[in-house]
Amino acid sequence: MPLFVSPYAQLELIRQPEQQNEPLQAFDAADEYLLNEVHGLGLTADSRVLLLNDSFGALATSLSKHAQVTSSGDSHLGYLALQINLQRNQLAADSVRFVPASEVAQGPFDLVLIRVPKTLALLEEQLIRLHGQLAPGTRVIAGAMIKHLPRAAGDLLEKYIGPVQASLAVKKARLLTAIAEVKAAPVSPYPTRYRLDKPAITLSNHANVFCREDLDIGTRAFLPHLPKQLSTLRVADLGCGNGVLGIAYALNNPDAQLTLVDESYMAVQSARENWQTALGERPVEIRAGDGLAEQEPDSLDLVLCNPPFHQQQVVGDFLAWRMFQQARRALVTGGELWIVGNRHLGYHAKLKRLFRGVEQVAATPKFVVLKATK
Repeated sequence: MPLFVSPYAQLELIRQPEQQNEPLQAFDAADEYLLNEVHGLGLTADSRVLLLNDSFGALATSLSKHAQVTSSGDSHLGYLALQINLQRNQLAADSVRFVPASEVAQGPFDLVLIRVPKTLALLEEQLIRLHGQLAPGTRVIAGAMIKHLPRAAGDLLEKYIGPVQASLAVKKARLLTAIAEVKAAPVSPYPTRYRLDKPAITLSNHANVFCREDLDIGTRAFLPHLPKQLSTLRVADLGCGNGVLGIAYALNNPDAQLTLVDESYMAVQSARENWQTALGERPVEIRAGDGLAEQEPDSLDLVLCNPPFHQQQVVGDFLAWRMFQQARRALVTGGELWIVGNRHLGYHAKLKRLFRGVEQVAATPKFVVLKATK
């Protein structure tokens, strides 16, 4: 395993979730570039540093002994990676303060380092929240690999922080440095909302929620085919996003006991608000988590899932495969996993390796709805 080397530390870092023969590193050249830049600024032990979207803790773990570090991001897997990487490198778990992206990190801060996220709406919301947290002249430095750095990122920094200077490229990474100016308090455009006809509900979507402006087409294909079993079933919406599958199922199955789980804190925040709007005080468990890793074995009768096919900029089916394995473990014998997926992903064949029976429930030209029985 290659070490992550910076002016602050030499660290052994891993990604989450762990994969055998992991092909990807938990850091990249943009992390190195950011830390080299910070080293030139003369950080002190009293410096209050905010890190945004530090994917697997490379920045926080490096700086934890050199400043007062607050890390904020929208990934529960990222939080788990930070905790694991601090422990792996003999660093105290409380040496970094973590704030979920569903909450506001309280400053003031002397320096802000940002890994530019895939979703620019998340970056915009994070920059809006910095209002009043920075003294004039404070540096906000955003880093990314050039292939993942849209021009709009610099525009957002200029709009909400101040003048922006782009660095030269180093190892295919680039930094954008903004100097904080006094600006009028911005009004956030988030959360966004849209309404469905069937079921007749309004859905609130915080900045980093998938398909924030409208229902995604996979879920749209799934909704008419959700199972209707009017009994006290224990049901999980795995990777719940804004909660639409779990909420729609609950509306048609008044005795079901629902658990909604997602690794995005903003998704969980949205799901809680949407459940309250649609179902009031009906009991439910809605949590941020590593899928169903924390679910007791043989404790669910039904799992609903529209699995993701990417983690940040990395595309693949490894997260979906892991969700299928988690679902199988959590289901009782005879329990069912219902999923929607793109036809070309071949989930039918993958599910057959885990479940004793797999049926196609419905299909569109692009998607299939599958039922897998344990």
